[in-house]
Amino acid sequence: MTLLGHDRYCDEVITQSDLLRELLKGADLSVIVPTCPDWTLAQLVRHIGGNLRSAELAVRTGTAVVEPDKQVPEVAGPAGDDPETLDGWLAEGAARFAVTLRRAGPAAGAQVWLVQQSTAFWARRAAHDLVIHRADAAGTVGADYTVAPELAADAIDELLELISDPHVAASSPRLAELRGPGRSIHLHATDAEPGLAAEWLIELGRDGFTWRRGHERATVALRGPLVDVLRVFYRRLPADSERVEVVGEAALLDFWLERVSLQ
Repeated sequence: MTLLGHDRYCDEVITQSDLLRELLKGADLSVIVPTCPDWTLAQLVRHIGGNLRSAELAVRTGTAVVEPDKQVPEVAGPAGDDPETLDGWLAEGAARFAVTLRRAGPAAGAQVWLVQQSTAFWARRAAHDLVIHRADAAGTVGADYTVAPELAADAIDELLELISDPHVAASSPRLAELRGPGRSIHLHATDAEPGLAAEWLIELGRDGFTWRRGHERATVALRGPLVDVLRVFYRRLPADSERVEVVGEAALLDFWLERVSLQ
């Protein structure tokens, strides 16, 4: 379910990419990203820009784009890691993505990599990919990180929806381990407005897990400001950070986090 609307997600691709670009002004793009240790900041930019261009090309042409096919000129990034060139490449990719997907509307379809999904899905996925990778960049350069509350809550929803998908779960043996009768995880944003309902209950069962929004007792609870609950849930902040509180069986939360990851 698209909670924020197709146009909002397209807008966020521009907003989040602009915020990311601002973070990276003057930064050394050769430094390693601690929360994505296989990448430098330059590689992080290339990952984001490549994803945006892959989805935009697939929607615009109706042709499947199988990443990491860097032979596709419209997907491949510029040669070298010149900061100004990468910045312009990212900005252009975000702008093209937003225009193309807004024009296509939410009901069109596109295949990116091996996934066939609606443009509504790809717009939402791109917006949250940027939200989380902006956290990576902020942590790397030591900058503050904030997210609009409704966008942060939707990012948690989206991750839970993605890993609940049987096709996604079938492709990851680690996700198949997320089971265990009688155990549950509660996420509780302590600073969110009541109308946002920024609380989640994840229940592990014999055949997997289910989740829903709600305030209920659980085996373990992760409590803290919404932006920090988001970062812990996406493994961008340690669960033992003093910014959040873990109440109950911390080992269960660790068990979950070790098996759930989007890079």
